[in-house]
Amino acid sequence: MNIREQIENIEYQILHPRASKSREAKRSKPEKECDLRTKYQRDRDRILHSKAFRRLKHKTQVFLSPEGDHYRTRMTHTLEVAQIGRTIARALKLNEDLVEAVALGHDLGHTPFGHAGEFLLKEGISYHHAKQSLRVVEKLANDGKGLNLTVEVKDGILKHSKGKSPLISEGNMPKTLEGEIVRIADKIAYINHDLEDAVRARLISENDIPRDIRSVLGETKSERITTIVKSIIYSTIDNNYQHIVMEEKIYKNMYQLRQWLFDNVYLAKPVVEELEKGKGILKALYEYYLKNYHLIPYYEKYLQLWGEYDPKQAAVDYVAGMTDRFALKTYEKIFIPKGWHIL
Repeated sequence: MNIREQIENIEYQILHPRASKSREAKRSKPEKECDLRTKYQRDRDRILHSKAFRRLKHKTQVFLSPEGDHYRTRMTHTLEVAQIGRTIARALKLNEDLVEAVALGHDLGHTPFGHAGEFLLKEGISYHHAKQSLRVVEKLANDGKGLNLTVEVKDGILKHSKGKSPLISEGNMPKTLEGEIVRIADKIAYINHDLEDAVRARLISENDIPRDIRSVLGETKSERITTIVKSIIYSTIDNNYQHIVMEEKIYKNMYQLRQWLFDNVYLAKPVVEELEKGKGILKALYEYYLKNYHLIPYYEKYLQLWGEYDPKQAAVDYVAGMTDRFALKTYEKIFIPKGWHIL
């Protein structure tokens, strides 16, 4: 019995009956098993070593091209989601490796400049960052070959975005409890770290948060996260693992805090002004590459590899994959006149 098989056996011994077992995971394309790592561990590693994951460090979370070194990026957000998700999974005896793999891959499809590109690209093509994240791992990563991730990881990536509700909602629920964990861990992470970044940026202060919300969730980021995570763990146990849930009072206040953030941070004038600039840059880049798709570096290669590649989709793939600074550099190269240097 090799190490992977030992780990798979241990999962059946220590994980909850409703936990996803890596031995039962499926891939669209069967492949030889690893002697050391389970399927979910290999999925996590493939995402972690992908170029798309590395680009997250230069993609905006909320504040575009922040001057300070301590503001969040898509990468730090992703790592915080993974940490919160693993804490919940460990306490519930669910599969931490599946949670981590989904968390690391959930935002790979985000455009530069926060949500600026998402609003823009909806005008040009059916686009959502969760769908684009799935497209990245299925087709674009690994030089157009995809990562051949398990069905369970891909399902969690696609369905991490909540629609109307992050918990038991009308549809589009992840197939696994681990996927449900990432779905709510994403919200816990961004609500709390975006709040902290907004305080750092002096858009708001901690005391501006409504007192009734603070009295329920806590006065600090740590207290708020602890309150929500504990509620999820104990409520899910009480619910007999039917779904990942939390107390109604906690849920209500968490979403009141989220709405307060929208009103006072995400829609604040300084943030919106920069967001509009980002939209303008991405609109110009998208339209340029839609007309000049042959200039997309990998267009011909992927066309030959896949047999077909719609120019509109190619333009979306290229622009969505850019980092903030690469988008700015490309925009400058294409649209900003250069002065003549005369000796």
